[in-house]
Amino acid sequence: MRVLSGLQPSGDLHIGNYFGAIKQMLDRQENSDLFIFIANYHAMTSSKDANKLKMDTLKVAAAFLSLGIDPEKCTFWLQSDVKEVLELYWILSQFTPMGLLERAHSYKDKIAKGINASHGLFSYPVLMAADILLYDSNLVPVGKDQIQHIEITRDIAIKINNEFGEIFTIPEPQIDDKIAVICGTDGAKMSKSYKNTIDIFADDKTRKKQISSIITDSTPLESPKQWQTCNVFNIAKLFLNENEISSLKTRYENGGEGYGHFKQYLNELVSEYFLKANEKYNAYLKEPNKLREILEFGALKAKKIASQKMAKIYDKIGL
Repeated sequence: MRVLSGLQPSGDLHIGNYFGAIKQMLDRQENSDLFIFIANYHAMTSSKDANKLKMDTLKVAAAFLSLGIDPEKCTFWLQSDVKEVLELYWILSQFTPMGLLERAHSYKDKIAKGINASHGLFSYPVLMAADILLYDSNLVPVGKDQIQHIEITRDIAIKINNEFGEIFTIPEPQIDDKIAVICGTDGAKMSKSYKNTIDIFADDKTRKKQISSIITDSTPLESPKQWQTCNVFNIAKLFLNENEISSLKTRYENGGEGYGHFKQYLNELVSEYFLKANEKYNAYLKEPNKLREILEFGALKAKKIASQKMAKIYDKIGL
């Protein structure tokens, strides 16, 4: 069972990235054929700063490794190190109806948020399809907002298979309803675009400021509080077991504590949970050449599969 995941190097990783994707990767690398790539081609749709993209790429690589991704147990590489994905992107484009892309919610949402319209942004789902289909991926873990992209991938693959025979494995999305959407400091989905994140590798001062900015209601300190609708609680429970969650609910219901107390508690949870990862992260950033070696090792594994797949595709479609 091959599982594929990708993440853009578009800034510092936040706890939404971790609980929404990376934690599941750590579990899957023990019992699945896991493929993980850093999607730097995709990142170009939102950033044209070359130096920032290079630095963000190294930071994401360091972050993945620090959080427990093991390049010996999975295939971990940089998207742009395997050029075959662009060849397949072009081929898939020939079989992608314009109407299919025009209905994509993600494109419309990003334009509405002020991101400049471009062909790259418009055809983003086709490149994502190439990422998935190039490696015969069976499962693609995604958030609810990405389900449509998997549907587009499936539509393209089925169309080509119907015309040329069984070329592509038809992927399935995998969603954990409990963690598909991690709320940010404002209650909306945690996203760098919304500037509502709690960053994993932030310094103590920055992290405390981010947590302090979590929006809460005006319930007096002495009164019971609604944990069901509290952003602080919804983030804190990610770090807790069932007994600890129950205990936190009781603290809310008893009253006598203000939201400042719960924010301080959350700050301590985040700091302790990622303490060792932070130490490893800072050490990796001091060795960029080592990071590149690890990514190149993964790219060699990915490229072997990609080149074999492209040879089959070329033969089938007449190139």
